[in-house]
Amino acid sequence: MKRYTYPGKKVWAEIIERPVAEFSSLEKKVKKIMLQVKGKGDKAINKYCKKFDGLKMKSFVVPDSEIEVAIDSISAELKEAILLAKNNIEKFHLAQIEKTTIIEPMPGIKCWRESRGIEKVGLYIPGGTAPLFSTVLMLAVPAQIAGCKEIIICTPPNNKGEINAAILFAAKLCGVTKIFKIGGIQAIAAMTFGTETIPKVFKIFGPGNQYVTMAKQLAQQFGIAIDMPAGPSEVLIIADETSDPEFVAADLLSQAEHGPDSQVILLSTSATCTVKIIAALKVQLNELPRKEIAKKALKNSKSIILKTIDEAIELSDQYAPEHLIIACEKAEEIAKRINTAGSVFIGNYSPESVGDYASGTNHTLPTNGFAAMYSGVSLDSFIKKITYQQLTKQGLENIGNIVMIMAEAENLQAHKNAVAIRLKK
Repeated sequence: MKRYTYPGKKVWAEIIERPVAEFSSLEKKVKKIMLQVKGKGDKAINKYCKKFDGLKMKSFVVPDSEIEVAIDSISAELKEAILLAKNNIEKFHLAQIEKTTIIEPMPGIKCWRESRGIEKVGLYIPGGTAPLFSTVLMLAVPAQIAGCKEIIICTPPNNKGEINAAILFAAKLCGVTKIFKIGGIQAIAAMTFGTETIPKVFKIFGPGNQYVTMAKQLAQQFGIAIDMPAGPSEVLIIADETSDPEFVAADLLSQAEHGPDSQVILLSTSATCTVKIIAALKVQLNELPRKEIAKKALKNSKSIILKTIDEAIELSDQYAPEHLIIACEKAEEIAKRINTAGSVFIGNYSPESVGDYASGTNHTLPTNGFAAMYSGVSLDSFIKKITYQQLTKQGLENIGNIVMIMAEAENLQAHKNAVAIRLKK
């Protein structure tokens, strides 16, 4: 980790800058593949599956028989854990259902909104070195609650052409309608345009590397909605002298092990505690199976000693972290002052990994500073709101003249006439 001690505010923006790929060349590469899939469908997908994954696929569709075999292979302990996590996620998202409220702004005029599930949604589930079956729960559970009619998954297979068994179990559990064995840019392109095998969807969800993130952003140019630009994972931790160095080190590594392009930031008001955290991090790092991945991520990571908690809050809001952990004495008070973060974990006993799996909150969150203007995935992400209005004769008489005056002022005579013709009768 790069270390900074009491840096001036003028250099804050430079210090917390995220590592990014060269945008124009990345966009060019991704767009080329997407347009190939648009023009050649399954043939292009086969080409890129062979090129990037070394696989020649006879079929992208995961059959029911394969799902059943996978489910039987999972331990009872893991099944029970997934079921408990699903239950918590379900409870949290069911609480987000809004009741329909009818407003009567004037006598005879009623206005209200109703929710409808987005009919076709596509979920991208990373499945390379870390098959994220937890992301299936985070996306398919609210999609099911919202009433989405078609919920498809695209996820990359292993080198034998198999999908992780836990991903298949979670998908079956959450009402996913179809599962396809494809990943990367070609998966996003397939859900964007549709192919002979894979249906086109209306909205694409899910995290991924820089290529997947770019493909999702380009999908918007072709009329497909996305959840958010969710790229490499990140965590920022605010720690003071009351934090437990081993806890903080473990939380930093839990994000660093996601991938070499992940980033972790430590903001501390205690130089002594920072030294202990770095020491604990080195010890724990050597014990990780994904040590080499975490090492690469730590090269992009920062440890910053600040004078006050006020400075830490200000710098954290500037960074706009995906995950924010507050390991401080007055953690709850500090949390109330946070304006920008994807998800906040309060106190020494709130590890970020609990939110990743089973507390109930959604782990699909804005990264790369997008927490400044995006929220994490919720039930609202899977629904669209339709507004309604209904007027009686009295209602039209009460508001008609106002509408005609406004329409005439905008030189829209037909708008005025639509009211006038009714009032005359």
